[in-house]
Amino acid sequence: MNIREFIEKYGEPYSKALGIDLESGRNEEIVKWFLASILYAKPIRENTATLTYRTFETHHVLTVDKILETSWNGLVKILDEGGYVRYDFSTATKLLNVFGALMKDYNGDLWQLYHAARDGRDIEERLKSLGKGIGDVTVSIFLRDMRSIWSKAEPKPTPLVQKAMEELGIEDLRLVSEQHGFNLVRLETALLRLEKDFIRKGRKVDMVIYEA
Repeated sequence: MNIREFIEKYGEPYSKALGIDLESGRNEEIVKWFLASILYAKPIRENTATLTYRTFETHHVLTVDKILETSWNGLVKILDEGGYVRYDFSTATKLLNVFGALMKDYNGDLWQLYHAARDGRDIEERLKSLGKGIGDVTVSIFLRDMRSIWSKAEPKPTPLVQKAMEELGIEDLRLVSEQHGFNLVRLETALLRLEKDFIRKGRKVDMVIYEA
């Protein structure tokens, strides 16, 4: 299996797998992905984060207004139902603070945040300023998929992606994507899954991952 085949098989963006339509450009879809990114950023099993997002979906708590209307106890209940028990209290507090700040500073519109930012670094700082707990990992996860519609987005790879890059001798993801015609979001996502599902688990990767 070469790298192109690997990307085809393992490069589906997390947002797309969740049924979030970022390509539509609608703020409500971007907000959904921001919520999911916060859930995925914790050191918790991926399937637990996915199930918890689905639980928010089931309860129709996917907009800024709905999150803020839901009480702290209500958010904890949703988080617990999804299996997000270890971080339920802190995450409920974080969601209320972060989406409260998004409403206060940008009228609940992540496009306003984007257009107010000078460049990619400014986008990251504005996202972090929304609340305690929005750190590098959350920002990298969120902006990874947002590259498809936010041209200024240029996030650093998460630590897991960086490890996969080191294994393959890749120094610049964008350069590799441009040289070989790879979709950058799918390339980065595939490398994340390579590290999480293969390398870290000691599974043999019998394929040509990088071709010069």
